[in-house]
Amino acid sequence: MKAVVMAGGEGTRLRPMTSSMPKPLLPVANRPIMEHVLRLLKRHGLNETVVTVQFLASLVKNYFGDGEELGMELTYANEEKPLGTAGSVKNAEEALKDDTFLVISGDALTDFDLTDLINFHKEKGGLVTVCLTRVPNPLEFGITIVDEEGKVERFLEKPTWGQVFSDTVNTGIYVMEPEVFDYVEADVSVDWSGDVFPQLMKEGKPIYGYIAEGYWEDVGTHESYVKAQADVLEGKVDVELDGFEISPGVWVAEGAEVHPDAVLRGPLYIGDYAKVEADVEIREHTVVGSNVVVKAGAFLHKAVLHDNVYIGQHSNLRGCVIGKNTDIMRAARIEDGAVIGDECLVGEESIVQGNVRVYPFKTIEAGAFVNTSVIWESRGQAHLFGARGVSGILNVEITPELAVRLAGAYATTLKKGSTVTTARDHSRGARALKRAVISALQTSAIDVRDLENVPLPVARQQTARGSAGGIMIRTTPGVPDSVDIMFFDGRGADLSQGSQRKLDRVFARQEYRRAFPGEIGDLHFPASVFDSYTGSLLRNVDTTGVAESGLKVVVDASNGSAGLVLPSLLGKLGVDSLTINPGLDESRPTETADARRSGMVRLGEIVASARAAFGVRFDPVGERLSLVDEKGRIIEDDRALLVMLDLVAAERRSGRVALPVTTTRIAEQVAAYHGTQVDWTTTSPDDLTRVGREESTIFGGDGRGGFIVPEFSSVFDGTAAFVRLIGLVARTQLTLSQIDARIPRAHVLKRDLATPWAVKGLVMRRVVEAAGDRFVDTTDGVRVVETDGRWVMVLPDRAEAVTHLWAEGPDDASAQALLDEWSSVVDSAGR
Repeated sequence: MKAVVMAGGEGTRLRPMTSSMPKPLLPVANRPIMEHVLRLLKRHGLNETVVTVQFLASLVKNYFGDGEELGMELTYANEEKPLGTAGSVKNAEEALKDDTFLVISGDALTDFDLTDLINFHKEKGGLVTVCLTRVPNPLEFGITIVDEEGKVERFLEKPTWGQVFSDTVNTGIYVMEPEVFDYVEADVSVDWSGDVFPQLMKEGKPIYGYIAEGYWEDVGTHESYVKAQADVLEGKVDVELDGFEISPGVWVAEGAEVHPDAVLRGPLYIGDYAKVEADVEIREHTVVGSNVVVKAGAFLHKAVLHDNVYIGQHSNLRGCVIGKNTDIMRAARIEDGAVIGDECLVGEESIVQGNVRVYPFKTIEAGAFVNTSVIWESRGQAHLFGARGVSGILNVEITPELAVRLAGAYATTLKKGSTVTTARDHSRGARALKRAVISALQTSAIDVRDLENVPLPVARQQTARGSAGGIMIRTTPGVPDSVDIMFFDGRGADLSQGSQRKLDRVFARQEYRRAFPGEIGDLHFPASVFDSYTGSLLRNVDTTGVAESGLKVVVDASNGSAGLVLPSLLGKLGVDSLTINPGLDESRPTETADARRSGMVRLGEIVASARAAFGVRFDPVGERLSLVDEKGRIIEDDRALLVMLDLVAAERRSGRVALPVTTTRIAEQVAAYHGTQVDWTTTSPDDLTRVGREESTIFGGDGRGGFIVPEFSSVFDGTAAFVRLIGLVARTQLTLSQIDARIPRAHVLKRDLATPWAVKGLVMRRVVEAAGDRFVDTTDGVRVVETDGRWVMVLPDRAEAVTHLWAEGPDDASAQALLDEWSSVVDSAGR
């Protein structure tokens, strides 16, 4: 005996879940509904099954194939157009015409005894037996009345309460004889209960009703979909669950990683290869799909997560459904009844209210409050480039597929046969992504010079030696789970804003160039990279007096790639040095702020005990530098900028200094005292680089450990800044604490405010209006200068739904008052 599974419905009431997925493939307890149906058929010996498909038919066929994995034989009957419940079965008549067959819906969850149903049909000798069940609310179903013999007396499809004459409803499961096809017209939309059964009853044909015991849920609405998950977890329906019941009601599938500090309050289900971190709380009736990542501090209650979903730290999900491949970022909140479609992005700290529907491929911006459904528009703004290249969570936002497309787009902006230099930090993620990038470049007719693991400044210098551009992949500073893909121009500097927009356009259009077989790019591995770098550095940076000074320094390589260049450099410098943390540590490609602070404290202790002149600590890729004075005291990064500025300006006595407009105006006093001039730039690193290339520039810095040494390079280079600092200290005969003590204290405070993309322009207009007659500087954002010299700067973030504010005053209280005043201006405009 064969079965027919009807799997052609669109499931319109379940959108947006069914916008990109056929209803039978919707997962219940991490298995498609239809798979539960097929397993039920198999349990009752119905191994030969015809599946009728229409809407997104290829997805159903691709998932189940010929049924071999289930131990069944599946064939498919494809409808070119919707044919109704009877018409779709008629479409499969050729496979069913020889024997009794069973019809069942592919999108209803049940554990009925199909064997007993079939036996009942055979005993009664009917033409059709309708499987019935009793429900408390029959309004959405076809109600049916049978007599004492089980014969159907009356049907009524989807009645009103005034028409309800029974709580016994048609489940859409039938046992039929082939003769029923005589009553179904081919290639016409025909329904069983609305068209065929009334005709059979009119002619007196035997139609019986079998009232089944057991579970049945027509998964036709979001409420019933969530209810079905809970019923499976509660054991109300007899279905198979993959995995192991590690405690009562807590199911964990193969390969899943659950941190011991995670709180699990069943019944719940965690799918295969999911990862649940510490301090996560997952409560009852939650289903976590395959390959889902739930980050620390997240809370899930009655939430249904489809496969490959990412849940950020401290997110809160209650009674919602999250479609596959969707990313829910840090501290987002999804309320009861909300449904997020496939492949969406819900930004940090955003709120999606209850019963909101977000359709597939939409972006909800960070900090957004969404209380209406997002169907056509995208409530957010997609930004490829951030502050330092293209950044995102590894294998969530930054995947190998994205890396290949990015590299292909970058190659398309260059001429065929050009050379691109590639490099990475010492993390495994960067190594894997770089290999994908190299393949994409070569297949786009680009030759590649691969430096492998080198400090970022070395990658920039090598790029500037004959390459058309470069790509560096590193772990995002301070964020171990994220990576940056950084793009360089032919001078080794970050791409300009214009070049970024060009790359963005090519990427958006997906117009990637592909090489013909004879044009595939070559791959080279340059030799003596570190010797070349240190030789050039020592030739260009003044180290006069270092060898004679007897200076002793402590150098902390932070277990990063900066340590790779130090042995060669320190030996040639001839300085007495103590190097700590020189080895590479793949497990720590970056540092959190707390870890870095602890490292600085430890460095200070070593400097003080060793009686060294000072200590330096590199970031893991050697781009930035932090300082400790001879007493072991930490010189904060913004203060270190002023110390370096004082040293350089005092020695040069002329020239220009490149600083971002967010720098304290004390810098202007220091520069002027020594006869130099500040050239204020935007906060963009490429703008600092532009000024750093100009002949009259003697120094540059960003106040966050980034220093430019123009005589060697126009980009941030921690190693070059270290060499320059040694020379300056050796010649000045002053300690860092003495230099620091002669510079006035600065009082600059910073604050970030969430600002929806839609009102960013309005916010800036309100800021200008509020400035009134005060001096306004628009070098970058809007800087408002008070008559007493205090200033505040308001700058919209280019990549996130955030506005940054800086304020400076004669003391912290004054700066705080100014910051509060202008924060209220930004807040009022953003509401």
